[in-house]
Amino acid sequence: MFRVVPLAIVLTLAAAPVLAADGAQLFNMQCKMCHGGSVMGPSLAGVAGGKIGAGAFAYSPALKAKGGTWTDANLDTYLKQPATFAPGTKMLINVPNDENRAAIIAYLKTLK
Repeated sequence: MFRVVPLAIVLTLAAAPVLAADGAQLFNMQCKMCHGGSVMGPSLAGVAGGKIGAGAFAYSPALKAKGGTWTDANLDTYLKQPATFAPGTKMLINVPNDENRAAIIAYLKTLK
């Protein structure tokens, strides 16, 4: 027998790889300069789901004190307004566009 799957679920599942691909392009344009092997920012491999402010990078005291994990919601809030999420953070660049943030977060989830 065939099972009926709601269209929204099909579209969501089909969109995930496209979203990550768009996020890769945005990451390369907006984030890679600092987060692609530079001493200015940490590698973001494994950041999604990881502990906030943890790792070998010299994170700001504000980010180290934040605690918690990098959930989708935390990543979204941080990327939208880093200084509001963690006052005193070293990250000065923000991503104001909702769709761009979602795409970048989808891409970050692919980095291991």
